[in-house]
Amino acid sequence: MTSVGERVAPSEEWGIEPVPPERRALSGFDLAILWGDLGVGLLVLVTGGLLVPALSFTVALAAIVVGSVIGSAALGITAAIGAREGMPTMALFRPLLGVRGSWIPSLLNFAQLVGWTAVELWAMSLVADIVSREVLGWSVRYLWLGIFAVLCTTLALWGPVGVTRAYLKSFGAWVVVAICVALTFFLLNDEGIRATLRAPGTGGWPTFGLAVDLVIAMPISWLPLVADYSRFGLRARSSGWGTGLGYLVANIWLYTLGAMIVLGAGGTAEPAGIALGVLAIAGGTVAGLLFLVGLLVGETDEAFADIYSGAVSLQNIWPRTSRVVLTVVIAAIATGLAATLTMQLYENFLFLIGSVFIPLFGVLVASHLSREARSGGSQNGSVGRARSGVRWVAVSSWVMGFLAYHWIAPTGPDWWLDLSVSLFGSPLSERWAWLGASVPSFLTAATLSWLLARLSSRRANEQKGDDEDSGYVRHVR
Repeated sequence: MTSVGERVAPSEEWGIEPVPPERRALSGFDLAILWGDLGVGLLVLVTGGLLVPALSFTVALAAIVVGSVIGSAALGITAAIGAREGMPTMALFRPLLGVRGSWIPSLLNFAQLVGWTAVELWAMSLVADIVSREVLGWSVRYLWLGIFAVLCTTLALWGPVGVTRAYLKSFGAWVVVAICVALTFFLLNDEGIRATLRAPGTGGWPTFGLAVDLVIAMPISWLPLVADYSRFGLRARSSGWGTGLGYLVANIWLYTLGAMIVLGAGGTAEPAGIALGVLAIAGGTVAGLLFLVGLLVGETDEAFADIYSGAVSLQNIWPRTSRVVLTVVIAAIATGLAATLTMQLYENFLFLIGSVFIPLFGVLVASHLSREARSGGSQNGSVGRARSGVRWVAVSSWVMGFLAYHWIAPTGPDWWLDLSVSLFGSPLSERWAWLGASVPSFLTAATLSWLLARLSSRRANEQKGDDEDSGYVRHVR
């Protein structure tokens, strides 16, 4: 599925300081290939299947296109900022949030990566269990969970450079692309399946607005990492366009394919359901089993990279802690979570990702459009000029964007849902089916960040003028 291992390799060659121009070698096409590869995977198929049958295929496709354009644009813009500044994503937040303030997204990114590791292990164990039942007649899901946990942990300890050279570049990414091409061919050449795609939606969850949020969530989950690669881009504009377009094509394709599998092949929107749908598409032949094995091959690199990146994220806060220890701890936590994960928890996880990182992206964009933020150091790409503490103006804007998201589409544990309803009343998405939470959350955080930054800058200038005037009076006296 991915040359995702490559996304970690640059961090071994360069720290968080700005990458000088002579060390930047990635073209826009290089980044388009990388991010097109990252948009292909089993869990994207699963999430695409969540959109139907509540929505008709045509309406689901519209939500997929709208959400993919918004999410991929966010990736592209962040990639362009990273290429211009020459810094990884977490370092971009230092001038915005302060050094200690940037620890907040670092910890949240770590939590996200642990969550994604658990989701990957959960999905792989379910699909592998189906393969073993078909071939051997055995149901040993937890054995598969342990096997994949050990395998992915071993890959993470080996490191991204070795894994990429020996495994990913050789065939890993291309196997999954070939499988997706074959699945698309089978689906489009079946008249019965084409007929089911013309059926009306059944209504219910998700509404159109929430469907758009589900689509946006997948590219948004990559925001904390995207600048880690675009900082090596030759030009900011080509880096942004390459990243955005590469992911856009893959996201639309895989979400659409997932919806088609659920509607046309009798699959359900969960890893096991997608696997059974793939078997049905292949007519129960060996080809279907080979398709599933290929999908499993493509998922291992995602889990290994999430484990590795989670360890690296924590080392940014606690640099003296051994990466080996952090890797094993992360894998153990993720394995425990994977043993108890459900589809409902996965859906909540996707919405939580959006509610956290979409408003953070709004703060990033607003700050880079603000003269006050540029004078704070990010324009020069100097991490060292970031304030050592917390910039509460930016953090408060981020929090307000987060709350705006949950006003429209609250998600999370029961106590949080009850608190959201007590604070805001019934969710706005229940009143207006077309309303999603992502765009309002972004606009809330971006607007507040821009306004508060201007107000803070004006007060600072007024204070500076008062100090100069009082100094002049004292000098005259």
